[in-house]
Amino acid sequence: MFEHKPFDARAVMGFGILNGVSIGLLNLSLGFNSVGFYQMTKLAIIPCTVLLETVFFMKKFSRSIQLSLATLLLGVGIATVTDLQLNLLGSILSMLAIVTTCVAQIMTNSIQKKFKVSSTQLLYQSCPYQALTLFVVGPFLDGLLTNQNVFAFNYTPQVLAFIILSCLISVSVNFSTFLVIGKTSAVTYQVLGHLKTCLVLAFGYVLLHDPFSWRNILGILIAVVGMILYSYYCTLESQQQKPSEALAQLSQILL
Repeated sequence: MFEHKPFDARAVMGFGILNGVSIGLLNLSLGFNSVGFYQMTKLAIIPCTVLLETVFFMKKFSRSIQLSLATLLLGVGIATVTDLQLNLLGSILSMLAIVTTCVAQIMTNSIQKKFKVSSTQLLYQSCPYQALTLFVVGPFLDGLLTNQNVFAFNYTPQVLAFIILSCLISVSVNFSTFLVIGKTSAVTYQVLGHLKTCLVLAFGYVLLHDPFSWRNILGILIAVVGMILYSYYCTLESQQQKPSEALAQLSQILL
């Protein structure tokens, strides 16, 4: 549990709306693009996040970190990207999805640190705006882009049960997302997301006997190497920063 801690209402509202828009755009990108192009969209989130944090937050990424991320993206790309079918609307939706997702994930980390709130507090206060955004915009876009009315669907008890289950799973995913980004960074969260992709491919082969080629195996192995390198260099750099931070605090006390 947590103690309710009110903070900047405008920041929470903007963040919640942006999160809702980001989720909607990612789903639209998947709907209007091939699976291969959608995977490319997900791969582009890490370089975009690095670029935004470097330009606007003056965050520095060492050559070692950049190399490990490049290795990871290369491996995931080899394992998942197959057909690349381009279309104008899908490309625009993908670009918007990349930018909004990057900004939303960076804000997830920065808001928690700026206002000193936990991931649960931020999720609790922003989710109403996120839900309202999707509830208002979602049906309108469905009708505009697919010529179908979501409210005209026949919602049987079985369908409603799966919708409720999906909502519960989404809440747990949102909670883990806010927790991971708050404790680490937006880039680290994306690295974990690509680990999930590799695990999905592996479990699909082991449990469901999905077709598995040498390309999938090679891509997963390269991606795992990238993840190991990223974890190693992140741990190494954090250990090197601790003594310098301690010396800085000591000098402030003495002054």
